[in-house]
Amino acid sequence: MFTAAWKSLLGRKLRLLMSTSAIVLGVAFVAGTFVFTDTLSRSFTSIFASTVGDVVVRPVGGTADDAAPTSKSLPASLVERLSDVDGAARADGNITSFGVFVVGENGKVVGGQGAPGLGGNYHDAPAGHGIEGLRITEGTVPSRPDQVAMDAYTAEQAGYEVGDEVHLVTSADQAVLRPTLVGIAEFAEGGSLNGATLTIFDDRTAQRLFLDGKDAYTDAWVTAVDGISQDELRDAVATTLPPGFEAVTGDVAADESSSDLMEAISFITTFLLIFAGVSLVVGSFLIVNTFSILVAQRSRELALLRALGASRRQVTGSVLFEAGVLGAVGSTLGLGLGVLLAMGIRALFATFGLDLSGHALVFEPRTVVASYLVGMVVTVVAAYLPAHRSSRIAPVAALRDDQAMPESSLRRRAVLGGAMLAAGVAAMLVGLFADVSEPTWFVGAGVLATLLGVAGAAPVLGRPLVSVLAAGYRRAFGAVGALAGQNAARNPRRTAATASALMIGLALVTTMAILGASAKASVDRAVAENFTGDVVVSNSIGTAFSPSVADRIERTEGVRSVTRMRYGVGEIDGERQGLTGVDPGGLTSTVDLQMESGSPEDLRDGTVLVSSSRAEEDGLAVGDEISYAMPNGVQRYEVVGVHADSPVLSYPFTTTLGTLEQAGFAVADNFVLVDAAAGTDTAELVRRLERQTADLPTVTVKDQAGFAEEQRGPIDQLLTLVYALLGLALVIAVLGIVNTLALSVVERTRELGLLRAIGTSRRQLRRMVRLEAVVIAVLGAALGAVMGSAFGLALLTSLRDEGLEVIAFPSGQLVGFVVASAVVGILAAVFPARRAARLDVLKAIATE
Repeated sequence: MFTAAWKSLLGRKLRLLMSTSAIVLGVAFVAGTFVFTDTLSRSFTSIFASTVGDVVVRPVGGTADDAAPTSKSLPASLVERLSDVDGAARADGNITSFGVFVVGENGKVVGGQGAPGLGGNYHDAPAGHGIEGLRITEGTVPSRPDQVAMDAYTAEQAGYEVGDEVHLVTSADQAVLRPTLVGIAEFAEGGSLNGATLTIFDDRTAQRLFLDGKDAYTDAWVTAVDGISQDELRDAVATTLPPGFEAVTGDVAADESSSDLMEAISFITTFLLIFAGVSLVVGSFLIVNTFSILVAQRSRELALLRALGASRRQVTGSVLFEAGVLGAVGSTLGLGLGVLLAMGIRALFATFGLDLSGHALVFEPRTVVASYLVGMVVTVVAAYLPAHRSSRIAPVAALRDDQAMPESSLRRRAVLGGAMLAAGVAAMLVGLFADVSEPTWFVGAGVLATLLGVAGAAPVLGRPLVSVLAAGYRRAFGAVGALAGQNAARNPRRTAATASALMIGLALVTTMAILGASAKASVDRAVAENFTGDVVVSNSIGTAFSPSVADRIERTEGVRSVTRMRYGVGEIDGERQGLTGVDPGGLTSTVDLQMESGSPEDLRDGTVLVSSSRAEEDGLAVGDEISYAMPNGVQRYEVVGVHADSPVLSYPFTTTLGTLEQAGFAVADNFVLVDAAAGTDTAELVRRLERQTADLPTVTVKDQAGFAEEQRGPIDQLLTLVYALLGLALVIAVLGIVNTLALSVVERTRELGLLRAIGTSRRQLRRMVRLEAVVIAVLGAALGAVMGSAFGLALLTSLRDEGLEVIAFPSGQLVGFVVASAVVGILAAVFPARRAARLDVLKAIATE
């Protein structure tokens, strides 16, 4: 049996190639995901290990992020005292800002798509455990206000060399700097900053720019002498610190930074593995279909083995052996392709600012194990059903010329598919509307069960559409069209299984299209209803920008009022929570704030307005107090108003600019809302403000329509990424159509020969095969569009409270999907159609 199975496998190399390709692509996505995410994790771990000392001394305070920089600092006198601690070899102060961006010679910002623009000072202290950190490898360390150094990657991307005048944009009072590049810095081991940019100033210049000129630092490194552990040095340092400061080991500081960041980007792993799962599910349909056809074609061969004494278990085992070999080969090829795919994913994410090109790909043992496990298990499981079915055929019955493999009862498939469909819908309803701990799991399981249920019932569900297409073919193409329609309907299970692979991919594409269109429509309506100002000025990078920008705008002709908006991030009951700071005087003139209680005129330092959804969640009302852990300690604020949720005030709490400054946040704006003077043309005002900010390429000036378009930008980016990843599943589905048609041509060799013998031309045969492919593609597209629409509408209903209040149905786009699927079907049929037309008539007729 082993020899027979092996010869059978080698005798059908071409037939099995398509099936193997599905395994290869599915495994490649799994392997590529693991390689990419392991590389991502290793890169950040190495960066943080190189950017902490043995002991880090820092101010105690609330948390902040790039969009909400704090003004907390360490006095220089404290850093000097730290060097005298027992066990300390030296102490060095660090100054760090997240708002310094490099403008290249082409006038464009380097990076700026999510990765921060770091600025600060330089010292040559080793990182923790003696690791060599950043070093000046070319030129010198900056020593004057008109000098700067930068990392090698940034200098290369910007087109700068040592001696060039560089263009910098900062979030400090001095918004534009044009110093001379005097040094290039690199990590000793060739690491990179993953897309971030780094600019280095001398200590006094950095203090003037980022710490209001104070002789201070944002934190300090204390380096241990040989033989002293980080824990011992931390304990010694802690005893010398005044209140308001803390000492942590470098290992703890690195773990905090890396774990916070990895938690924030952990969705990338989940995101990619979801698409890997989609590819595997789609590939499973192709594998099941392929083995079903192959086993059907080999029914006489398997029956003969049974007649010669082979048991049912041996017959089943021989088919599963073939599946195992295919799974092993496909997994091996998929593992290799996964490395290339990881490079592609790395390049794709680099366009969003996450550049890992400076790090070698990480290939962990678990990647190999997962790839082979997934590839072989999926293949063997997919092959089991046709293998088991083949073993149940009576040998004498299978040896008859008219015997075909027994098809499962369509009625039974419809019942089972309907039951799974009902279970899937029920699970989605529970996840969307019931109060459960893990709603995402219910929704995900419901979507999968629904897709599989529809796939199971597809032979019945697709009958009306196949009949309609067959009738149309008969009228449009005569006898050839009639034959194409009959061939598609002859084996509804096979047709539906092939169409189901395409259905899954298009269902997800349709869901995302509806969600994307609705999200953009919701943004447009929210901006139109809530923003009453004329112009919005913001940072295209998403971080804070210099307050001097608003000063320029206030002096511009045609401006009536300017409202500054700033962000802070603190903690309420241990949960990170953002806070918006505004100028109360201009709030009502630029934002249509619907108050439910209280008044915006009551907003003053030490008070907050709260959104209605947060007020309801926390049980807050006018007169209540909230406690906020801020950089300068715990602050208590009085609630003076409750307003309807507003997309302009994106955080649930709103206070004054002065309150944020008192809480310890730096003076830097996130948005500037501009109200035009009476009689001023908005378009002309935008042009004036663009001239005012021409030397600040990070700052954008937009009218209401432009602001809405900017808010839609991230949605379009996400959709582009999703469509690119779903493209792999669609490629597998197209391979399924090609594979099914190719195997069908082999199966119908005698029939095609007879058609040629009675006068059918090669052109007519090619048309017949293409028309069959269109039936499969349109059936899959139609089912996918219907399923995707249902999923999209269900998700929109559940997300109505999250701001997706407008349901937009991109009907033109969905029709385009169906038409594109028909075109794909025609293209997928090119190879099988040519093969059918080129069959030798006499040999075809003689085929058993």
